Amino acid sequence: MRAIDFFCGAGGLTRGLLDAGIDVLCGIDSDSRCRETYESNNEVRFHQADVRTLQASDLRRLIASRRTKELLFAGCAPCQPFSQYRRGGDRAADGVLLGAFAKLVADIKPGQVFVENVPGLTKVRGFSTYRRFLKVLVASGYKFACGVINARDYGIPQNRRRFILIAMRGVKPTLPARLCGRGLAPYATVREAISHFPPIRAGQAHPRISNHAASDLFDVNLERLRHTPHDGGDRRAWPPRLWLECHRDDYHGHTDVYGRMAWDAPAPTLTGRCHSISNGRYGHPTQDRAISLREAAALQTFDDEYVFCGSKKHIALQIGNAVPVRLAEELGRHIRFLRNEA
Repeated sequence: MRAIDFFCGAGGLTRGLLDAGIDVLCGIDSDSRCRETYESNNEVRFHQADVRTLQASDLRRLIASRRTKELLFAGCAPCQPFSQYRRGGDRAADGVLLGAFAKLVADIKPGQVFVENVPGLTKVRGFSTYRRFLKVLVASGYKFACGVINARDYGIPQNRRRFILIAMRGVKPTLPARLCGRGLAPYATVREAISHFPPIRAGQAHPRISNHAASDLFDVNLERLRHTPHDGGDRRAWPPRLWLECHRDDYHGHTDVYGRMAWDAPAPTLTGRCHSISNGRYGHPTQDRAISLREAAALQTFDDEYVFCGSKKHIALQIGNAVPVRLAEELGRHIRFLRNEA
């Protein structure tokens, strides 16, 4: 089976598909800053292009074959327009990405299509981008299976709920069965993923381990972390003098920001700001710092040898936006199985 990875970013999906035995022809993304990370780790060509202007003729040159039965189009469009984390912004401009991907699917008709996004993709009211996408699939002869899965159920040390769609021509697909949970294998944990990394301080980068670098902290935030109990603690343990203004006046809302991860549980969902304690429960379980970029990558199941290139801010975005590698591998193996059984 061959594949094209649309919206490939740093290559989490590509790496997983390669590990599943799928030949990835190229990764396509509009962000040229991802090129070095993508190509150096996967030995697959990075094609810089905006899917909204990409033509079917461009893809045919990349595919270099009229045979499409064994071809997979994987489209993990940016999730920001549909995410609960999004506040404002140009939803219309981003939302058309899935529609542009649908047009390419209809033109080329690959045997398999895979889509991953946040669950909010399906909850937009009216004749949404998602519903138009389904209409294109049906009109193009596809059958599909879709639903919301949690990455922790597939051996990923992270609570990460995502909408998954698998569409195929000539085959009625299914979603892969859960691997972890009650009556199955235990969930993978933060301890299993990151405890082998040596200690570092906030603002420090390890001299020999690539990307094992932690963001610096203001003195007040370092003090807040020192008052945050180890192994899952949060801001409720702080003395009042350290409270944020937005948390005063009997505020009883979310406690994840500035919180620590728990050793023996899956991590919370990683985002593109997973290196910052003010953006989620991204504090190290015991050290007084946010998780390092290397630790974030491990929680996304990238191998320790997968080196990310760019600024710290952009590397965090590359990692947080990626499909977890082992989840991509599991999905790739499942899609290959479905096609081989047809």
